[in-house]
Amino acid sequence: MRSGNLGVVALTLANMQIVREVAQELGFEPHFTLIGMRDPASPTEEASDLQVFDVTSGSLINPRGLWACIRAQDCVIDIGAGDSFAEIYGAKRFTYLCTSKLMTVMADKPLLLAPQTIGPFTSPLYKGLARIALNRAVSVLARDRQSLSAAQSICPGGCNGLATDVAFALPYAPWSGAARARPAIGINVSGLLYRDAQAGVNRFGLDYDYVELTQSLIRKMLDDKGAEVHLIAHVRSPETPEDDDSTVCDEIARQYPDTIKAPHFAGPSEAKSYMSGLDLVVGARMHACIGAFSAGVPVIPIAYSRKFDGLFGTLGYGRLVRAQGMGTDEALGYILGSFDARAEIKQEIADAASRVDSFLSVYRAELRKLFGMIGG
Repeated sequence: MRSGNLGVVALTLANMQIVREVAQELGFEPHFTLIGMRDPASPTEEASDLQVFDVTSGSLINPRGLWACIRAQDCVIDIGAGDSFAEIYGAKRFTYLCTSKLMTVMADKPLLLAPQTIGPFTSPLYKGLARIALNRAVSVLARDRQSLSAAQSICPGGCNGLATDVAFALPYAPWSGAARARPAIGINVSGLLYRDAQAGVNRFGLDYDYVELTQSLIRKMLDDKGAEVHLIAHVRSPETPEDDDSTVCDEIARQYPDTIKAPHFAGPSEAKSYMSGLDLVVGARMHACIGAFSAGVPVIPIAYSRKFDGLFGTLGYGRLVRAQGMGTDEALGYILGSFDARAEIKQEIADAASRVDSFLSVYRAELRKLFGMIGG
C-alpha cells in the first residue's frame, strides 16, 4: 500500500476487501500482514487490521526476518504484484517471488496464489522453480487463459481455475461534476515506455514507437477532434525516474499547454473516480485501463506484454493496441477510429463487465476452501 504504482495499491486494497468479505461471511475477522518489497513512497492508505513487513535482501536470509513473519501467519495469499511471477522482470524480482512462496510451503503454511499473470517461463531454471511453487500451493488462480495455459504446461493439474483481476472490484465515487462542452480524453502515459523509446531501447519488442504515438495522438485529439486531453499518471516514482509517469506528464504538459494534467491522486480509487468522468481513456498501464473499464468508460489499452491481451481477451474485450502487429501509424488510426466509436465501445464494455463477477466468484470459492482448511 506504500507503492507509488497505483496499480499495485489497487491490487492490495481490492484483494483485502474480497478476502475480508469472504472471511466475514464465515464469521471471523481477518488480520492482515502485507508482505512486499520495500518502497520509499509514503503510505497511500492505512487500516487498523494490518501490519506491514518490508522485504529486504537481509530479511530473506535472517531467520528472524521473512521466515519468522511467514511462520506467524495462518495462511499466505500471494498475488505476485499482479504480473511478477514471470521471468520478464529479471532475476532479482523472480528470486523474491519464488523465495517467499518456497518459504511458505517449507513453513507448512497454506499458500494460495490469488488471480495473477503466470509466466512466461522459458529457461529450465525458471520453469523448475515455478513448478515447485505451483505444485505445492493449495490453490492457484490465473487471471487470463494464457496464464492458465502457461501454468498447466509446466505443472499439469496444478492450476485450480480461471478468475480475473481483483482490481475490477476496487471501489470508487462516480464522477459527479458538470457535463463538459467537449469530449474529454484521458491519456495515461507510461513513463516506462516513454523513457525507453526516448533512449532508443525496445525491451518489450514493440512494433510502434511509443513517443511518436503519444505525441501524434495528443495533436490529433486537440486539433482534429477538438477534445480535452487529460494527462494521467498512474505510477509516481521519483526514486526511479525511468519508471515515473508523472515526470513525463509534466514534460508533455509543457510541450502541449492546451492539455490538462490530472492531479496527483491520493490512491487508486481517486484515479478511478477521475477517469469515470472521461469519455475515452487510452492507457499504457494495465490498472489504469482496468480502472476506466470497471467504471464503464471506453478504454483502449496500449499493450506492452501479453498480460493486456490475456486479461481483456478472457473477458471478451478485444479493443487494444497490441505490442506486436501494429506500427505507429496503424495504432494511431485505430485509436482515432475508437474515438468515433465510443458509444459502441461503451456497450462492449458493459457486455464484458458482466463476466467479471462470475470470474471473481471462482476466487471467492477458493478463499472459502482455504479458510475452511485453517479452521476460521
